Amino acid sequence: MKISVLCFDCSDNAAGRADLLARLLRPEYDVEVVGPRFKGDVWAPVRDGSVKYRTVPGSRYPTFAGTVPSLLRLADGDLLYASKPRPTSYGVGLLARRERRRPLILDIDDWEVGFFYRAGAWGRLGRFLNLANPNGLPWTWLMERLTGRAQAVTVASRFLQQRFGGVLVPHVRDTDEWRPERHRPEPGRARLGVGAERVVMFLGTPRSHKGIDDLAEAMRILARPDVVLAVVGCAPESPTGRRLAALGPMVRLIPEIPFSDVPLYLAAADVVAAPQRIGPDTLGQVPAKIFDAMALGRPIVSTRVSMIPEVLDDSGVLVEPGDPAALARAIAWLLDHPAEAAALGRKARERCVARYSYAAARQALFPLIDRALSHPA
Repeated sequence: MKISVLCFDCSDNAAGRADLLARLLRPEYDVEVVGPRFKGDVWAPVRDGSVKYRTVPGSRYPTFAGTVPSLLRLADGDLLYASKPRPTSYGVGLLARRERRRPLILDIDDWEVGFFYRAGAWGRLGRFLNLANPNGLPWTWLMERLTGRAQAVTVASRFLQQRFGGVLVPHVRDTDEWRPERHRPEPGRARLGVGAERVVMFLGTPRSHKGIDDLAEAMRILARPDVVLAVVGCAPESPTGRRLAALGPMVRLIPEIPFSDVPLYLAAADVVAAPQRIGPDTLGQVPAKIFDAMALGRPIVSTRVSMIPEVLDDSGVLVEPGDPAALARAIAWLLDHPAEAAALGRKARERCVARYSYAAARQALFPLIDRALSHPA
């Protein structure tokens, strides 16, 4: 039985959730990810992984309209699983279902329209008039109105579940493969070029809504020569990279890495920071890298945004969003209390195994898939 996971942009970090869904499904089904590439090649962290990708070059309207038939031919699974309510994933799924009458499931891991709303009223108006972007605001808004046409819905957070319904399938990790005892800190520390220094790590795409600027300010407040800030997933030549490098020699910038290298770097971290800000683009979002850190038993400091307090419960340190001073104090406490920090890491690992593992997700996901296959639309 074949499943086509539809990704709206295979060249962007949107591929992360699609790749996760594919890996969750592979033990039982033949799975591949299908979608356009708007920025060149397949996204680097998943490019050389075990999941198969079938892609076509992306473009703007009206050119993109000529690409849609190619995407429909590639979306040939017995079940279609659209990652995100975007036109080039869910929209393609709706069209493909009309042609082949296949069951269609929609996965929602972010409030996609919320990303456009952070621009303010005038910015929102300009984006609504941008009809040439296949995944622009007007078309994404339309897809959100059509979520009820999917045969079933899965969501990644409580906010999204309250908004769209569906079965909760958070960002989860392979806790059987990612075991702390398998990953020593020395190889990652060697790649970072650190010796006795303590390492505070931000892992993932360093965007403003993820709190990277708050973390930079917290490190400036901390001002400790024995502490290194490692930002893994940030190109040094990017505007964000240049801004972070200005903090001084205690910053390490590592470009995007394959998913398979994530444990190597995380094992080198004394503290993992996920200082999510609050806004329309983060209301439904839980950073996937929190689950990475939990699986590997790392001490975590994050913020009280979306579902993060429920995910961490009492297995991490939480501060208010947008408060660099509080963030600095929390980081300092974890660094200065290594025994307590290690205990929090162990508790985070236990919580991840129980609630946010592949095994836990499959208990919810596999019955949903089986029902959809048994009762095609």
